[in-house]
Amino acid sequence: MLAYLIRRLWQMVPTLLGVVLLVFALFKFFGSDPAVILGGQNATQAQIAAIRQELGLDQPWWIQLWIFVKQIATFDWGKSWATNEPVAHLFASRLPATLTVMVPILILDSLLAIPVALGVAYVRGSLTDRVIMVVTTVALSISFLVYVIVGQYVFGFQLGWFPVQGWSDSTWTNLVQYVPLPLLLVVAVGLAPQTRLYRTFFLDELGQDYVRTARAKGLGEGAVLFKHVLRNAMIPILTNVGLALPGIFVGSFLIEVFFSIPGLGREVLLAVNRSDYPVIQAATVYLAVLTMLINLATDLLYKLVDPRVVLK
Repeated sequence: MLAYLIRRLWQMVPTLLGVVLLVFALFKFFGSDPAVILGGQNATQAQIAAIRQELGLDQPWWIQLWIFVKQIATFDWGKSWATNEPVAHLFASRLPATLTVMVPILILDSLLAIPVALGVAYVRGSLTDRVIMVVTTVALSISFLVYVIVGQYVFGFQLGWFPVQGWSDSTWTNLVQYVPLPLLLVVAVGLAPQTRLYRTFFLDELGQDYVRTARAKGLGEGAVLFKHVLRNAMIPILTNVGLALPGIFVGSFLIEVFFSIPGLGREVLLAVNRSDYPVIQAATVYLAVLTMLINLATDLLYKLVDPRVVLK
């Protein structure tokens, strides 16, 4: 296990270098000139040259690349061009709001999707199964914007159950007042694809030889599902959850914008609109590192869920 962990961590180094080079090349050779963006339309050539010198953009590209690598190694991305706020402080101050919304969404989505999909697999081929599949297909066909607009109108304006927008400095207040409505809408949207996907996983396992053997030994359908099928289907389920985990730390752009949540998702979207390169670069590199670490953790969980898995 330790040798596998060290080898995987070492393999991340060239991957991270590739991400760094790609991000640097995209912003350096294909993006707009930051000095022109910061100077504005009325800036003179002298002012643009001064901004370029201040940002170090007048240096050769290999020196700029070295500066970029040092920023990654020291976690010092400088300051935001739009707000003049240190990028590290910006991320640290926006991350709690994103986690306050996204962590309950992921937990509730997974906790609901697994038993619902298992129940649908249990009654496979029945009228209930067909109805649920039709409902999930219809739910998948509707844009998330429709859910947001209808949800805010019905639950916020008509019924007055939840505030439509807002945020506070109290985590408990946010969880009780401001998180329930986006949580309800996102889970309602995410439950449909998760149910269909997990149902497929369960049905694939139900066709395996070990299921027929278990039934031949006299095990009931419930015991087969919970003791055998669920355990073996956890590997693709963990893969799906692992793919969703990086989104927790980035947040949902639509959720944070429509519900005025001061999280990372809205901040990254604002940075894109402002061409705030330091924020965009930091978010891109952090997300790449986070994705690699989550993939490693998911592979280690495979061994925990199924001891037959061999880590090579």
